[in-house]
Amino acid sequence: MGMVVRRVSQVLGLTNSNKIRNFSFKSLDLPPLPSPSLSHGIHVFHCPDAVGIVAKLSECIASRGGNILAADVFVPQNKHVFYSRSDFVFDPVKWPRKQMEEDFLKLSQAFNATRSVVRVPALDPKYKIAVLASKQDHCLVDLLHGWQDGKLPVDITCVISNHHRDSNTHVIRFLERHGIPYHCLSTTNENKREGEILELVQNTDFLVLARYMQILSGNFIRSYGNDIINIHHGLLPSFKGGHPSKQAFGAGVKLIGATSHFVSEELDSGPIIEQMVERVSHRDDLQSFVQKSENLEKQCLSKAIRSYCELRVLPYEIKKTVVF
Repeated sequence: MGMVVRRVSQVLGLTNSNKIRNFSFKSLDLPPLPSPSLSHGIHVFHCPDAVGIVAKLSECIASRGGNILAADVFVPQNKHVFYSRSDFVFDPVKWPRKQMEEDFLKLSQAFNATRSVVRVPALDPKYKIAVLASKQDHCLVDLLHGWQDGKLPVDITCVISNHHRDSNTHVIRFLERHGIPYHCLSTTNENKREGEILELVQNTDFLVLARYMQILSGNFIRSYGNDIINIHHGLLPSFKGGHPSKQAFGAGVKLIGATSHFVSEELDSGPIIEQMVERVSHRDDLQSFVQKSENLEKQCLSKAIRSYCELRVLPYEIKKTVVF
């Protein structure tokens, strides 16, 4: 591990180079099976670029008996910014959670960091989310089953919809069985019920729009204040707005896709988190376009949520993201 850190520190010393520094490494001395007493931690860092950041990050973890399992670094060309994500293991007895927070805070202050977040999945509360959906169920059902199977590290506080669902539907039965509230808030062009939605989601960490076919206002986005993740059934920036599958079919495309992105005040223009594509041909009709698109949407949204919860997504410039 020491040899790897020294080599990485040498790479970061090339501050006068105009080349993008983008690398990752894994510990060479990782034991086959970590001790059951060890916990897994994740740390992400975003700060002005400087000599020795990786060395200090490694020292911070190693000085408390921790061991880095993998690390990713991105330093874009001519931007003078540094991004990193580190996976590490540690003994909670030797490095208490509160002490860890203080150690990374000192590091953040030393490098004037824009963002420094540490997470210990086994010890920290799961992210609380609310899911907003309209009539179509495929993304909502996929998220619910992913949550049930433990594939999504979140707690779903409620599901909000502008569409009524009967009590005998699969979604309602599932929610009732698991004690998840369902709120039906019918909307009109004049009243989007945003005030009521804000009350329902005020204690959540982020929102997920699982094919919620209402445009959230800039006032709602600003009032909520946390991230909102949306799934768009098209390969943005092409085919924005409604009926993207129909638009793509009419354009005769050979690839269709789905895009998961952060919600911004400009429609379908927020920073992209994840995209997935599938090939289509002249043999496909509109129905097969839609079916393939729906499969992509489920996978794309689920992966975006996992990446977000695993601290893999960092804002980059205004409309971009770094996804480790």
